[in-house]
Amino acid sequence: MMDADNALSTRPYLIRALYEWCTDNGFTPFIAVQVDDSVRVPHEYVKDGEIVLNISFDATSALQLGNEFIEFKGRFGGVARDILVPVHRVLAIYARENGQGMAFPVVALAEPSGKPSTADPKPAALAPVSTADDGGGPETPRPAGGGRPALTRVK
Repeated sequence: MMDADNALSTRPYLIRALYEWCTDNGFTPFIAVQVDDSVRVPHEYVKDGEIVLNISFDATSALQLGNEFIEFKGRFGGVARDILVPVHRVLAIYARENGQGMAFPVVALAEPSGKPSTADPKPAALAPVSTADDGGGPETPRPAGGGRPALTRVK
């Protein structure tokens, strides 16, 4: 029997659940990712150490939402790229259309024990979602009322 210290993280399960909720409701699932050397993304699209990725069926190919990594092929500026995101680097997953989703605690660099530590128990702030065509599928209208979508924190 596993104890709480050795239990698997809930993050990959919550990401998969919210991805499924988004797709079942016709929403576009986006993930915000804290970029470091372990994250394989086009660095020219990284801003302030973060990148927001469209992980919808229309924007990805060979999407795998695993327990350790999120992997897929995506197009950036018309060029196909292999994307690899360690699950612990995902800051949030949310629906582009209404901002509903979940933010996760920011993970600091590994401690000497080798386990990642939580630097701040508060969710990270999300960068605004660009409405420019990123080659990730058809343009989706912004939420009614303009402005930035609100992220709903689920406990």
